[in-house]
Amino acid sequence: MGKNHKNLLNNLEELRRSAGLTQKELSELAGVSRKSINAVENGVYVPSTVLALKISTILKCKVEDIFLLPK
Repeated sequence: MGKNHKNLLNNLEELRRSAGLTQKELSELAGVSRKSINAVENGVYVPSTVLALKISTILKCKVEDIFLLPK
């Protein structure tokens, strides 16, 4: 994880809830632990490119809809 990970913002929780998924359900679909999804949502962990793409596919959105850099 890079030293600038705190500069990565995300809308994962909002998009996940809008999709009607729990953290556990999303984690099972993405093949990771619920704790991993929680850590991403809380900005503690920056997901790999593969995980970010899996999540965006599951949520039917672009990666840029989930993760963004502050202006």
